[in-house]
Amino acid sequence: MFPSVELSEEDGIRSLHLGSSMIQSAMRLSAPNDLELAYTKYMMGFLLFHPDPQDILMIGLGGGSLAKFVYHRLPLVRTVVIEINPEVVAAARSYFFVPVDDDRLQVRSEEGSEYLASHPNIADVVMVDGFDEGCQVPALCTTDFYDSARDALKRNGVLVVNLLSRDKRFHDYMTRIENSFNGRVASVTVEPHGNVIAFAFKHSPGKRVWENLPARARDFETELALPFTRLVDRLQRSNPA
Repeated sequence: MFPSVELSEEDGIRSLHLGSSMIQSAMRLSAPNDLELAYTKYMMGFLLFHPDPQDILMIGLGGGSLAKFVYHRLPLVRTVVIEINPEVVAAARSYFFVPVDDDRLQVRSEEGSEYLASHPNIADVVMVDGFDEGCQVPALCTTDFYDSARDALKRNGVLVVNLLSRDKRFHDYMTRIENSFNGRVASVTVEPHGNVIAFAFKHSPGKRVWENLPARARDFETELALPFTRLVDRLQRSNPA
């Protein structure tokens, strides 16, 4: 049984809810392809470490904010989105303007952990944003899942996970990610709602990449209008290279 899919709209912003009042995705109607929620902007921070991805795998569609942003702003990227709930896919396409499938975007109604386990070495970036009724989907935060995410990444790949600091199992999830990626993990807290974005690296980015993050952040901030300067400042303060 999937959680109910509900919509709300206020002050020109349309939101998606799954079984609770928690906002799973939000879209400003006057700018439907931009990122509205702060945590989604921070999830795009993988570009600081892997600036030219070719293949992105997303686990969890929601309203499709990240899929749309990548589709419209990174035209050389191929994206596959795995979403288990067909009603979420239908709502994303009907109410949030997610494009139809083509050679750069595929949305598949499958179970995320099973898909990852059977598709090694397919993505430069794996993005995980899976919640049901305000809680992390259990199948998307096991040790086996994070091991599969590591194996799904190409050599210099990055795993990006959206977590909630108030989740009572938050530290367990972080420990599992660190174990699966041999400690190669950086994280940043997103205010005001306590999202924590974890970046896990199949191989260490290296000291030079960390040193060049401020310059790379300025370039991407100009190009994509994302708050990468602030993101890098928080990353470097909480995750010294």
